[in-house]
Amino acid sequence: MNLITDIYPLNEISITIVFGDEISLKLADRIAEFNQALIASPFSGFLTTIPAYASITVYYDPIKVYQSNLNGSSCFDKVSTYIRTLKINTSEKVKQPDKVIIPVYYGGKFGPDIDLIAAQANLSTAEVIQIHSAASYRVYMIGFVPGFAYMGGLDKRLSTPRRQQPRASVPAGAVGIAGEQTGIYPLDIPGGWQIIGQTPLKIFDANRPEPALLKAGDEIRFEPITVEQFRTLS
Repeated sequence: MNLITDIYPLNEISITIVFGDEISLKLADRIAEFNQALIASPFSGFLTTIPAYASITVYYDPIKVYQSNLNGSSCFDKVSTYIRTLKINTSEKVKQPDKVIIPVYYGGKFGPDIDLIAAQANLSTAEVIQIHSAASYRVYMIGFVPGFAYMGGLDKRLSTPRRQQPRASVPAGAVGIAGEQTGIYPLDIPGGWQIIGQTPLKIFDANRPEPALLKAGDEIRFEPITVEQFRTLS
């Protein structure tokens, strides 16, 4: 039993598999388990998967799928039937998440919204930094722009709505909060998250073999650094 709640065609080269309607570690683990099984036993024409909060989108080569001996008359029928009958080996260990430490300089010109968050939570700025950096975060999905990691695990005391007026430009490396999520801007782009700090790491670099530093499933910890360390790492 793979606990799929729905499968629907996204376009002519992909389908989306839905596993639930919530954001939780339990559901994220279920998605990771299924994703691992599909990658280990791909169907003819399989290309890649993109995990999200409660779903996985599967991309495929429609010509190879249509020419395959998979059951079904259309590409969607063939792929969805295969997906629904895919066996999950529950005794096989799911790959442990990669652990990534992100150095962050909090506050000042790099974190213009941290005092606002502190005031709303009735905390000091130092307490906001301590709370944010003490938690362990799970990357649930990559989206919005290349390399932008949506992370769950934020302490509810720091939960803050997006800015009513988004900024015209947020620098690459900016660490922000939106609702009960935290994230890092990979590029210089407009954005409405509340910015509390910045990392000197390149979150996205098109010249790297793997352009995005983070991926769905990673476990993230933030480590406070001084401005001198920020300059050195930069």
